[in-house]
Amino acid sequence: MTAPQGRPVTDSGTSATGAPGGARGDTVAAVVRQWREVRPDLDTGPMEVIGRINRCAALLQQAEDAPLRRAGLSRPEFDLLGALRRTGHELTPGELARETFSSGAAVTKRLKQLTERGLVERRGDTRDRRVAHLRLTDAGRDLVDGLMPEQLAYETAVLSGLDGPGQAELAALLGELLGQLEGRLGALRA
Repeated sequence: MTAPQGRPVTDSGTSATGAPGGARGDTVAAVVRQWREVRPDLDTGPMEVIGRINRCAALLQQAEDAPLRRAGLSRPEFDLLGALRRTGHELTPGELARETFSSGAAVTKRLKQLTERGLVERRGDTRDRRVAHLRLTDAGRDLVDGLMPEQLAYETAVLSGLDGPGQAELAALLGELLGQLEGRLGALRA
């Protein structure tokens, strides 16, 4: 068998050069092995990356971020609160949608719930009544400030299986991929 760029792959899921070509025992490695059996002519390299990213995302979403769940928040709600906190100024719903990579309808629904909980307050625009400006209430700011250290500790525990250099390398590689995708997809939307 060969990995991308024609490198032979061992049964352990690594290329003959020792480069990771699949973690032993992960579900994507099993899927790749199955594809290689029925279609050895296919280059499954992209599946090994994208499949693992998708699987990691699904598992992380299933975990539901324990600290957030205890606070009665979903990840998207916390992302909205976090955007308001980290930018340090009022944002419109459209700006929040861009900051959190969410649809306008989803942001509107979440903001309604967060406003009802007393975590976000709306202020109308003096020049355009259709525009709302949003900011955290004191309770919203206190909630975000209290949750951030706990959430970061939870995320640190999730990543504890990777050493510091491994985490840095993964972050750099994902950052490079994300930058490329944002550039490509951004150009398609324009």
